Amino acid sequence: MLQKYVCQNGLRVVMEDIPAVRSVTLGIWIRTGSRNEGKANNGISHFLEHMFFKGTNTRTARDIAEAFDAIGGQVNAFTSKEYTCFYAKVLDTHKAYALEILADMFFNSLFDQEEMEKEKNVVLEEIKMSEDTPDDIVHDLLSQASYGQHPLAFPILGSEQTLASFKPKDLRDYMDTNYSPENIVISVAGNIDETFFNEIEKYFGKYKTGKVPSSFEKPVFIADHVERKKDTEQAHLCMGYNGLSIEDDDIYSLIVMNNVLGGSMSSRLFQEIREERGLAYSVFSYHSSFLDNGLLTIYAGTGQKQLPLLKETIASTVEDLMKNGLTAKELKNSKEQLKGNIMLSLESTNSRMSRNGKNELLLNRHRSMDEIIQEIDAVNFESTNMVIQKLFNGSNSSALISSNG
Repeated sequence: MLQKYVCQNGLRVVMEDIPAVRSVTLGIWIRTGSRNEGKANNGISHFLEHMFFKGTNTRTARDIAEAFDAIGGQVNAFTSKEYTCFYAKVLDTHKAYALEILADMFFNSLFDQEEMEKEKNVVLEEIKMSEDTPDDIVHDLLSQASYGQHPLAFPILGSEQTLASFKPKDLRDYMDTNYSPENIVISVAGNIDETFFNEIEKYFGKYKTGKVPSSFEKPVFIADHVERKKDTEQAHLCMGYNGLSIEDDDIYSLIVMNNVLGGSMSSRLFQEIREERGLAYSVFSYHSSFLDNGLLTIYAGTGQKQLPLLKETIASTVEDLMKNGLTAKELKNSKEQLKGNIMLSLESTNSRMSRNGKNELLLNRHRSMDEIIQEIDAVNFESTNMVIQKLFNGSNSSALISSNG
């Protein structure tokens, strides 16, 4: 059963008791990511995530790693465009200990200058690794082609220039602005009971920050084209279409439609481009939902000489979808696939913690599984056709990485 609590400072806690398991996953979710940044401090959300693991007043970086290894636990973190999450998965007998370490990292990280310089080099290597992966960075280029100068166009990792500029004070100021109690959700899932809230309140219930987070500026989809030449064997193509926000009523119709377009091995793009024509090894589509907009992306990688045929095949597949919509079989199969994916994804405490944390942080509400199934079952030809016309009637953005040859 899912229960929600609010600490005395306004910080929200969601806890789901799953008595049949012996693990507990704890996550600290902060509604801040690369979208909260400017050009001068792009990448600070991600770098701050790294620095939480680099030592506190009482623990070194090695101590933090050894503390979780000693109890057979896992600890990690990630940053997205709109949120950051720190989480740990441990045996239920170690949940209080894991919470204490996470709280220590959250409140008492030193941001030592020497450690910062070492970690800057680590993140720089992460940036270089991304640059060496064209099928990865082409998605960052698509964000630029879709949103121009808006923060949603910024890469999550930042750049070598912004990374070099960060000082300990910059990290503390950024936390003071964005890590406010009202901007944070703690999500816990596993073998727990309501008394664990008292532990969370003890560590997180009293702190405050000095500033109020700035409000988001809604992006404008600009449908631009970005191209980069790179020494690569394949041409990597991304096409972007103005999508739907995370709160849009038609989001399930879009997800059902995307399954048919390029979201699975039986999808039209996969079958036509890979199976029928042999044009690509990797081809797929996916939808990214943000707080106030979204982006549908089609990706494929192919040989330079086959690029015109690839573009033509994608265009004809989208055109046929617009003209004829989904078949009865596609609609039925896609809905069942979506229901199955959702059910199977909730079989671990990690996924339950993530689902609950993200729903509370971004939507401030939780749908039961029965409510979600009802919404999926309600998807029909009319709703999917409406979404198809809405997405594909306008201009699209695109990004291409190709060789110099």
